[in-house]
Amino acid sequence: MITGNFNTLNTLRHSGYVFALLLLLVACRHKQKVLQPQPGKHTATKPKHQETPPNSTVESKLGVTAREIKQNKLYAFVSEWYGTPYKYGGCKKDGVDCSCFTGILYEQVYGRKLGRTTDDMFKECKAISPEEAKEGDLFFFKINGNSISHVGVFLKNKLFVHASTSKGVIINSIEEAYYKKYLFSAGRVKKS
Repeated sequence: MITGNFNTLNTLRHSGYVFALLLLLVACRHKQKVLQPQPGKHTATKPKHQETPPNSTVESKLGVTAREIKQNKLYAFVSEWYGTPYKYGGCKKDGVDCSCFTGILYEQVYGRKLGRTTDDMFKECKAISPEEAKEGDLFFFKINGNSISHVGVFLKNKLFVHASTSKGVIINSIEEAYYKKYLFSAGRVKKS
């Protein structure tokens, strides 16, 4: 009887262990799904990638602080418009072309209204060499043949801001091969 009860007890104990083991496995599997992220998926504890805010991009491109951007009307304008998409004929924050961007910049930063087209703007300028360029001077490019087809505004350290057809409002260096190749002239807006 003791032997029979011992076998029954072992069977029950064994069944209990199996049941406990199964319960543990199910619980562990559940925990694994919750606690271990799958490759390529984000969890609540891991923040999703965020695009760099325009200010920090402008800061890093120009080598200035956020405070300097706020204190410089031109840099503040560039920061506000940075990343605006390109739109041919566009003149708003949802899409802007190079000449309208330059015109809005000039009007808001310098209080001066310029012509709407790149040709009109060039006629309002005194031609200067790129080496003479100062903050606010314009760079004119002949990208599409013999006529001036693009304009940007000089910032500092060979950098200029413009509305690029591929990347929207962006800061580039005049030393980049593409811009160097198509640069036609720098210009300083004549006093009215």
